Amino acid sequence: MPVFGLGTWRMGEHRERFAREADTIRAALDLGIRLLDTAEMYGEGGAEEVIGDAIRGRRDELFIVSKFYPHNASRNGVVEACERSLARMACETIDLYLLHWPGSVPLEQTFDGLRELQARGKIRDFGVSNFDQADLEEIPAADRDMLGCNQVFYNLAHREVEWDVAPWCRERGVPLMAYSPLDQASGLLRSAALAEVAARHDATPAQIALAWLLQRPDTVVIPKSAQIARIRENFAAVDLRLDADDLAALDAAFPPPAGPVRLGMR
Repeated sequence: MPVFGLGTWRMGEHRERFAREADTIRAALDLGIRLLDTAEMYGEGGAEEVIGDAIRGRRDELFIVSKFYPHNASRNGVVEACERSLARMACETIDLYLLHWPGSVPLEQTFDGLRELQARGKIRDFGVSNFDQADLEEIPAADRDMLGCNQVFYNLAHREVEWDVAPWCRERGVPLMAYSPLDQASGLLRSAALAEVAARHDATPAQIALAWLLQRPDTVVIPKSAQIARIRENFAAVDLRLDADDLAALDAAFPPPAGPVRLGMR
């Protein structure tokens, strides 16, 4: 799985923007981005349709992640949801298929459906999203170590996952996939500490925030942008390396949790 991907939240919501959004995705692929993250919830399938247009003729070079609603998480429901997503993206396989957030359907049913999809070649791997430790412990024991990832709200300003979720996942070799890694709503990118580190590297605050996440163990980032210049800027974070002084300065400005804390979600 690539460590850097493009998120597609809010894409596919307006039909008149589909062509422009598909062009943005194609431009991102031309830059070298190989992971695309989407969900049946985004635009109620519209984002998957945009992806289907954008990846035509290029599917084999890509790693596609999609997510299904909790109300589609029954054994048959997850199979049917997957078939709809595949049809919208005009492809035969989803590389990583995730339960979008915990719901009321017993997880035994959900994972039965996921294993069926895997056996039929409809998905290559499966996982979860927005699961805190208590939710992770509810996953059938046989499936816990097989999770392809736990996709979570994670950035410098929101490090809740580091208390118990990240250690749980790391112990089992389960990657974290960080969505909203720049958390613009919190004012993260206006941080003086982040600007100081960025200046030392001749980089932008966004690049430093992404580089910080990329240096966390087993962590993937999926920032979303509709602007190709911003996507190019974000992608350059892959080549940045923060030193011990940088990391210490960021820890001081954005300390990890000091006790149990509920996992954030956006």
